[in-house]
Amino acid sequence: MRKEIWQPRPMEREAFPASQEAPEGMKTLCLDPVDREGVLYEHDVPYIQRGEQTLHLQILRPSFGKAPFPLILYVQGSAWHRQEWLYPGLPKWVDVAREGFVVALVEYRATEDRAPFPAQLQDAKAALRFLRRHAQDYGIDPERVAVWGDSSGGHTALMLGMTDGIQELDAQDGFGESTAVSCIVDFYGPTDVSRMNDVPSTMDHLGAGSPEGMLVGGPVLERMETVRKASPLRYVDREAKLPPLLILHGNKDRLVPFQQSVLLYEAMRKAGREVEFYRLENADHGGAEFWHREVLDLCLDFIRRSMQ
Repeated sequence: MRKEIWQPRPMEREAFPASQEAPEGMKTLCLDPVDREGVLYEHDVPYIQRGEQTLHLQILRPSFGKAPFPLILYVQGSAWHRQEWLYPGLPKWVDVAREGFVVALVEYRATEDRAPFPAQLQDAKAALRFLRRHAQDYGIDPERVAVWGDSSGGHTALMLGMTDGIQELDAQDGFGESTAVSCIVDFYGPTDVSRMNDVPSTMDHLGAGSPEGMLVGGPVLERMETVRKASPLRYVDREAKLPPLLILHGNKDRLVPFQQSVLLYEAMRKAGREVEFYRLENADHGGAEFWHREVLDLCLDFIRRSMQ
């Protein structure tokens, strides 16, 4: 009869005996046990309750190296509607987390749920405050924060980066942490929704049912007070405290006209503010070019320089 030698014995990994069996033809690999490329995924982290809706963060963070790490707060574009691409967009951020960043993707309230401007901005501010409050829990350096977004998320990122301390746009939500950031990365975000019909586009941007109309709560040209408050251009001047800005936009964008980024770039330069602008030749709205490795390296280099 075979002798049973197994016994349930609690034992630390280092003390556990390694098997010395070596059958012919077997090969051995001796590797460093430290995972230098691992990424931890914190799924659906609730950060605030808005009425009956709980809003969440998707957090990716390095499983290697020494915390704290710089934070990238990313706002996924959605025409300010429900962010259907929030989860499908997660894989591309794994490489960014492997570069030594904590990446947090923000869920915001949708305009079709009766949440016009400034709801999305207020949610992004609340998310940033939550992350600063829980910086130690997620290995975040609260002094090194970049905000990044695409399309409507680019608009929200711009507004967050440019409106720190402006009380009328801030719900506060009981959090006392700052919403200041080290820099902004804007992928083809709207900057003045009242001028989006001035140049060729494949959609109307002024009607009440347009994404821009739903953002401002009605026909755009009849809601100019809200339009001005929701325009990043309004907050660009020589006296404002603005972080460095990186803009990328395709010159064949069929949804958010390229001119929107030109307006912002020219305003920043006129005000003597730090800005870099890249035109992606022949790129459409949300094209694959924006996630090319060369573009990613460009953005991360800008973020690192801005955090020094």
